Amino acid sequence: MKIGIFADSHDHLDHLRRAVEVFNEAQCELVVFAGDLVSSFAVPPLRKLNCRIIGCFGDNEGNKIGVAAGMKILGTIGEPPFGFKTPDGLRVLLTHMDRTLRDVDGDFDVMIYAHTHKPSITRDEQGRLYINPGETSGWSFGKPSVAILDTSNREATIVWL
Repeated sequence: MKIGIFADSHDHLDHLRRAVEVFNEAQCELVVFAGDLVSSFAVPPLRKLNCRIIGCFGDNEGNKIGVAAGMKILGTIGEPPFGFKTPDGLRVLLTHMDRTLRDVDGDFDVMIYAHTHKPSITRDEQGRLYINPGETSGWSFGKPSVAILDTSNREATIVWL
């Protein structure tokens, strides 16, 4: 199963559209959003996804009620942190800011986080995967990115938009 991962889009509609294209081309069966969509007008580009979306709020949601309403049509969104299982059994922990999970020693296989706008893929001593997809917007560093996770081998890659 392939999972598309994005965060920190900060209303950059062109890059959101490109992220959706990347996820659809990769035939992602799920997309995970790690916060900071910002406004409800950023939701419509996500309607072209060929799969459902699970997301969490970030620390810059300017129109949280509008984002929540729009996202309900596409999947689910909630307050971080929270965990969920993928259809193939992978245990995912989702948050926007990794500091909310300091000293977490829970049952998870993958932690998805954002906030730094810097892409990162690492593993801890237990082999758990930590994925920060970077910034979809490209506003801070000029390098818009997303990530794709292949659950069959638990490998993730950064994709530059």
